[in-house]
Amino acid sequence: HSSAFRCLLKMVKGNIIVPEEILNFCCNGLQGSTSPPRAQDPGEREEALGDMATPLPARNPTEVQMSQLVLPCHTNHRGELSTGQLLKWIDTAACLSAERHAGCPCVTASMDDIYFEHTISVGQVVNIKAKVNRAFNSSMEVGIQVSYEDLCSGKHCSICKAYATFVAQGPSGSKVRLKPLTPQTEEEKIEYSIAAERRRMRLVHKDTLKDLLIRSPHDTELETRDGSGAVPAEKTRVESVELVLPPHANHQGNTFGGQIMAWMENVATIAASRLCHAHPTLRAIEMFHFRGPSQVGDRLVLKAIVNNAFKNSMEVGVSAEAYGQEMSSSRRHINSAFMTFVVLDQEGRPRTLPMVAPEPGDGERRYREASARKKIRLDRKYVVACKQTEVPLSVPWDQSNKVYLSYNNVSALKTLVAKANWALAREKEKVRMYTLEEDKFLSFRIEMSVCITASQAFSLLSNLRRRHEWDSHYVSAELVQKVDDDDMIYHVVSQMLRHENKPQDFVILASRRKPCSKGDPYVVAFRSVTLPTHPARAEFTRGETLCSGFCIWPESEEMSKVAYYNQATPGYLNYVTTNVAGLSSDICATFEACEKFLLKNKDDLISRLQDF
Repeated sequence: HSSAFRCLLKMVKGNIIVPEEILNFCCNGLQGSTSPPRAQDPGEREEALGDMATPLPARNPTEVQMSQLVLPCHTNHRGELSTGQLLKWIDTAACLSAERHAGCPCVTASMDDIYFEHTISVGQVVNIKAKVNRAFNSSMEVGIQVSYEDLCSGKHCSICKAYATFVAQGPSGSKVRLKPLTPQTEEEKIEYSIAAERRRMRLVHKDTLKDLLIRSPHDTELETRDGSGAVPAEKTRVESVELVLPPHANHQGNTFGGQIMAWMENVATIAASRLCHAHPTLRAIEMFHFRGPSQVGDRLVLKAIVNNAFKNSMEVGVSAEAYGQEMSSSRRHINSAFMTFVVLDQEGRPRTLPMVAPEPGDGERRYREASARKKIRLDRKYVVACKQTEVPLSVPWDQSNKVYLSYNNVSALKTLVAKANWALAREKEKVRMYTLEEDKFLSFRIEMSVCITASQAFSLLSNLRRRHEWDSHYVSAELVQKVDDDDMIYHVVSQMLRHENKPQDFVILASRRKPCSKGDPYVVAFRSVTLPTHPARAEFTRGETLCSGFCIWPESEEMSKVAYYNQATPGYLNYVTTNVAGLSSDICATFEACEKFLLKNKDDLISRLQDF
């Protein structure tokens, strides 16, 4: 090997100056010593192994970590990291993670809402971690966590969390079918399970806005406050063109999604500045959705305008269009986004902003839509972004938050299902009961195998109006509102509690989901909501449930595993069981009655389906 290596270095030496001393050193190093090897002392062996004796936990193969030192060239006039530069780094890290899983080039399809919690100063380090949460047919969701690190103080702080969707592309630009992803850790299992629900929420995002505008026109009317000092929206309009050069493109020749987002952020900032005559701070970005690619040589036209200004924030709408070198080439709509800005005073508090006077027609439409989006953002942030312990037991239900309440309902149950450390508390014949103690909650899981198909069990258990047939705690369940085929609201009346002299009632949102892909369970999730049509009444004690429901897995063509979960709050424990310490047989008895109900009614269900 030494002679071959010497020949290789001499070949290199023909093009690069390699001193003879280095050449001899390299070859001698390969030859090693001619003396026999010395036996290694056991103490030396232990010292050499060092930390290798304690293996590190397996790392997700799709995980990508990026650390960037913020330099003056990355910052704005305040010495803070430009949001556009951060978006480029986020997109790059996410793309590299997606390509690790796909094994082929990937393009950005969309980027979910991003809320920026802090700014980053020059000299600090941006740490980005990206990994694939779930792969669908040809698209995948990548989760991104961004934090900053102060090298002087050692302080770490979260900046934002984002979810991006990438599509794998073959050599000719065709879509590639992705291999499935197998989550390993508890966190990965939770993200994997909820990714399907986030995907569903993205698909209905536009319909949510349209529905709100149709159903709640009075909530989005033009403001009636004094508008004498209002700034015409036309004065905030910005249009800028960018030529796509090779440094702006990826290895496929397409413009980097992060570069397009950075250009869009730039023109949006200019539009916001024209309204407030100050330097605004970007607080949130609503979903980016890439409608088509652009290539090196394209011209990108970026347009921005302030759609609406609220008391302390403003929404800027921005779009990107691409066209070729020829004058006759038509423009292609590449992307649209909505960005929320604030203006901070010297103490870091949001300043009051001037009003916007929209143009008639499209301007007024954008104005109303901005008001609707603000309501949706607040609802979404309140319901979706909160930690489970911060969400109130009963959240008011209305048209603007129905999608996000449904998302929270299902994702909370899926999170509970994916938890580790469930302890077997009781096993009676087929029924197994597990408990999980965590924070303020005591959770129960009761499961059994039943001779019924998963779809049949799903159909029977998702109908709360039949729950009283097997659950003795239920007296009645009235269907109050059918939101859609997957979500319904019930008014439930239960038995009288021992320490109360009147029965309990609940207003419950029931959300049902069929499997997204093979291996997923059928899901029926329950949580309390409030409705103005069903306030608390004197003849009932209003009860609340935070998270409960069924998950049903097919075990064979005729067998299914049915599991019921309940995250019991202190006020709800009496309903679940009267003897937590002794693990009362009440729960197991109820579940045995559930099995009899399923077996009794599966044949009737089959007959009805055949008749239909």
